[in-house]
Amino acid sequence: MKLSYKKKLFIYFFIVFAIFTVIIIFFQQDREKEYKTETLRASLNEYADIIDLYIEKSQLLQSGRMDSVRQILLLMPSNLRLTVVKNDGQVLFDNSVESNQKLENHLQRPEVQAALVQKTGTAIRLSETTGIEYYYFAKSYPDFFIRVALPYNIEIQNFLKGDNIFLYFVTLLFFIGLISLIYVSDHFGKAISALKDFILSADNRRIDYNNIHLPNNELGEIGEKIIQNYRALEESNRQITIEQEKLQRHFHYSDEGIAIFSANKEDNYANTHFIQYVNTILDEPTFKLEGFLEKPEFKGINEFLSTHTPINPNATNLPVFRDKIEKGGKHFAVKLLIFPDNSFEVTLNDISNNEQNRLLKQEMTNNIAHELRTPVSSIRGYVETLLDQPNISPEKQRFFLERTFAQVVRLSDLIRDIALITKMEEAATLFEKEEINLHSLFQEVATDLSSSISAHGITVHDEIDPAIHIEGNRTLIYAIFRNLIENSINYAGENVSICIRNYMEDKDFYYFSYYDTGCGIDSSHLDRIFERFYRVNEGRSRQNGGSGLGLSIVKNAVLFHHGEISAKNRKEGGLEFMFSLKKHLR
Repeated sequence: MKLSYKKKLFIYFFIVFAIFTVIIIFFQQDREKEYKTETLRASLNEYADIIDLYIEKSQLLQSGRMDSVRQILLLMPSNLRLTVVKNDGQVLFDNSVESNQKLENHLQRPEVQAALVQKTGTAIRLSETTGIEYYYFAKSYPDFFIRVALPYNIEIQNFLKGDNIFLYFVTLLFFIGLISLIYVSDHFGKAISALKDFILSADNRRIDYNNIHLPNNELGEIGEKIIQNYRALEESNRQITIEQEKLQRHFHYSDEGIAIFSANKEDNYANTHFIQYVNTILDEPTFKLEGFLEKPEFKGINEFLSTHTPINPNATNLPVFRDKIEKGGKHFAVKLLIFPDNSFEVTLNDISNNEQNRLLKQEMTNNIAHELRTPVSSIRGYVETLLDQPNISPEKQRFFLERTFAQVVRLSDLIRDIALITKMEEAATLFEKEEINLHSLFQEVATDLSSSISAHGITVHDEIDPAIHIEGNRTLIYAIFRNLIENSINYAGENVSICIRNYMEDKDFYYFSYYDTGCGIDSSHLDRIFERFYRVNEGRSRQNGGSGLGLSIVKNAVLFHHGEISAKNRKEGGLEFMFSLKKHLR
């Protein structure tokens, strides 16, 4: 059964309006629930802060009088449950149990675990102590966690639900709109039906030119001419539309920022890249391009336009302008093309990566040459001494040979590190992946470095779970552990301890902490220690034989395994590295 246009129009608008109504209702209900949940969290957060302030001011923790906190609870909801948990998980106070009742360790409670990582945490679950379902909110403070909770009963559940008033209101509007739609479609459908015969032959573009018969007279000749022009116009429009679509598609997906302006500098078209690049260059963001050429950053383009427009009609070559703009560490190549009608095209190309790669390669080359100069000069000096003085004593000969060997080892290590970091950056796909037991691999590294570890009186604690395996590259994981340990050996000091542990995991990642109990470093260097050839102490680093690439290799190896790494000074002393490794590389 073929539906009339009126019925089609009604059905289409009915479906669209119904979908829109459902989306609005769902969105509003979700936003309202989110708002109420956040309100409840905010209230529990305030309760926690008030309790923390009361404990601090009354010095309840120091005096061991935690039961006194019940006094502040008199000012709060009667069904509020309060638990004060030490950082090691020991429960100091819980108002839902007797003061002499022994409670199990609460460190593994989900809300406490979340607060341990994110400062605050929430959970809805059944209490193992009271057997009551609660809405828990935990917050971390310097000396303990404060956990407050309300029974997750009908009252709380109804509070978190969205109100139905808005639902009724939107439903009413839906029916009002439906009635209006019936009225409008009825009147609109009559007008459409009246025009149907005409638009079927032209607007539907299904004209059968072979079956058009016109009278053989002047009117027929005019009709034939109109038909010929209409057919030519259709073909011309089709070709123009194809070219326009191709050009717009090219502009839209081009990596360049492209904008076309009329002769009076009004923009006719600009793709998103161009607007983004202009806003990067200008100090004040703008969505309108009128007048942007008057800005100081585009002074060169403006002056070139003023000089070369209007175009000489007899000119054989159209002028082209090229320049570079640098702003905020970004580099852009600028090109201006002027067309015969004095309109013009401006293109902006982000060449920041090219510039940065050029500077990085230049810096890398200079650093490598600088690093190679010292061991090569030393080797040359020792060898020249041995060659120029053939009568030198055997003891001196051995001394110079040992020094030469040490510099050769240093040179070999430097070349090895450079080759490894270059391969990670430029040929990462060549690294093979296999299943690795991290506990065993760390033990292997510690064994390989045992002589250096013992010489510095260092104690190693491997607290990685022996059951942990990841899919990764063994060479790179080995490099992570080795360079971290060597960094502690070289810079942490004598008679320190180093420790590595996996403190958390989620669906995709394991999270690790590696630290030493040494002297740490100045906080001003923390943001740069992963840079290639960066040294906190130039003289001390060279004396210890470091190439300046160790921590850069560590960072790149972590990134290869889709993880992240950061460093910080420990409150207890020493330097700590926090990093993550993905469980499976896919």
